[in-house]
Amino acid sequence: MQINNEMKLEFLSKSSNESFARVAVAAFASQMDPTIEELADIKTAVSEAVTNSIIHGYENEIGYVNIHCRIIQDIIEIVIEDNGKGIEDVVLARQPLYTTHPEMERSGMGFTVMETFMDSIEVESEMGKGTKVRMTKRINNITE
Repeated sequence: MQINNEMKLEFLSKSSNESFARVAVAAFASQMDPTIEELADIKTAVSEAVTNSIIHGYENEIGYVNIHCRIIQDIIEIVIEDNGKGIEDVVLARQPLYTTHPEMERSGMGFTVMETFMDSIEVESEMGKGTKVRMTKRINNITE
């Protein structure tokens, strides 16, 4: 496995940083010459994962969200990680319409959106230690 490029980013779990994360990852991915649709897919998935970390991982606390992106040939791998409260039941949390915060008008579609727009998604979580979401997407337009 040859890594063509990679970047790491860390920021506070403030909702104002969600758009920053989207743009930063999109800027990194742009070197792969993705289509507008591929770039929009990546931005949407990143937005969902970061929002989950902020809203569900840290709830009303401030912590750090970490993003690690790697380009491996024609695939971008994006890992979004927090050290928040963790997910009690990952299988249940990945079900469409499931939400732990219905009072906040959360749709419960975050993981479904990530799965729709990315080629693969893996979720690791441990209660009291945090959550890691690893997503990959093949960019068909890549030029070297």
